[in-house]
Amino acid sequence: MKLLFLLVLIAASILKSTLAGAQSGQSAQGDWGRVVEAGKKEGRVVVSVPASAELRKDVERIFKQRYGIEAELNAGRGASIVGKIQQEVRAGVFNFDVHMGGSESMVTGLLAEGILEPFEAAMILPEVKDPKNWWGGHIWVDNAKRFIYSSQAYQTENIWYNTELVKPEEFRSFTDLLHPKWVGKIGYLDPRTPGSGTSIWSFLLQLKGEAYLRKLAGQKLFLSRDQRVLAESLAKGKVALVVGLTYYSFVPFIKAGLPVKPLPNPRDEVYVSGGSGHATIIKGAPHPNAAKVFVNWVLGKEGQEVFGRAMGQGTRRFDVDTHWLKEVGVIAAKDSLAPDQYPKLENQSEDKVLKVREPAAELARKLLD
Repeated sequence: MKLLFLLVLIAASILKSTLAGAQSGQSAQGDWGRVVEAGKKEGRVVVSVPASAELRKDVERIFKQRYGIEAELNAGRGASIVGKIQQEVRAGVFNFDVHMGGSESMVTGLLAEGILEPFEAAMILPEVKDPKNWWGGHIWVDNAKRFIYSSQAYQTENIWYNTELVKPEEFRSFTDLLHPKWVGKIGYLDPRTPGSGTSIWSFLLQLKGEAYLRKLAGQKLFLSRDQRVLAESLAKGKVALVVGLTYYSFVPFIKAGLPVKPLPNPRDEVYVSGGSGHATIIKGAPHPNAAKVFVNWVLGKEGQEVFGRAMGQGTRRFDVDTHWLKEVGVIAAKDSLAPDQYPKLENQSEDKVLKVREPAAELARKLLD
């Protein structure tokens, strides 16, 4: 009898758990359905993204097909867009719903001014919300782990070269950038302002030290804050090498058959990035439900596939294939690193931005102004 009673209790417990899970799933689906309908009534979502024409075209088309909501993507340099959002919010104007891009301008601009909504509450779909779907679980940029979500993590080549002017075997280390033959022939995304140029500059400061950066600054770098200008300068042979750009900046030139390729990373000089896959929701977003629909889509399997293909960046989602990225000089962290290695290698988090990247940018201003 005791055994029978015990079995009945166990069965009842399992049934209760199963019913609770089903009810929870139904509740989540109901919540999601209501958010989607409300988003459709709002009509559109306004999103700022990196300057990629391919990303803009694909996202606007596919998102509308999926949900019937217009996605208005404003593409541009992260620091410029963040500055625009800050100015508008200070003036009481709210145009943007979602911002995606690099972490530095988010930390020093949007987060510092307190104009971000808590992000986790917007993660509704189980495929997005469940940390088991993500390499490393949920990774946040901000120390509070509430406002800036990081969807990407990957190793990437830092130097692109013109194949008619450079032989890849000439580079075995970042030290080779200091060779006299490259004086006046190196393009660099300006490290004095937030962006991937600063990210790599701070990486080199940690890797090689201040003396190395002083010598690099003496190479008469061609500096620009415009990624297209740098990419075009490389493609046309105005410079032989470019530091600070990644695959998406070169897509138009690769498609045109122009002579640009990434240099393989030196074995012991691994640079790990969170790229442009950091996502935030702007406080006071004029289309809050459409914003929730968008972030759940862009962090879901389809959205991460679209984002990764256009940007050439590696998602942390386990269910998205990233092996193809090796063709463009990128290796997703989930294909190459253990999660516990990432905190040692990344420089995207709030602490790294404030303690490493900002001092590195200050050094750049001292050396390059």
